[in-house]
Amino acid sequence: MKIGLRTPSISKSIKARTTGALKRKAKRLINPFYGKRGVGFIKNPIRSIKNSIYHKTTIDLNEVLDFVSKDSDKEKLD
Repeated sequence: MKIGLRTPSISKSIKARTTGALKRKAKRLINPFYGKRGVGFIKNPIRSIKNSIYHKTTIDLNEVLDFVSKDSDKEKLD
């Protein structure tokens, strides 16, 4: 299990931002459980538990950079 910074993937980031709203709406019409909380645990509990541990033990690089930039903005205001 990884601990520490997550390595960013540019291709996955672009894919997540360009997936269309129409595609998501169509999935919601077909699958009533699409996008609902807790469904991942019902479908595959082992993967769900591993993902929750992964997200608790790693830090996203973008979150770190946002935190640092917000902290530096506060110092400029003081």
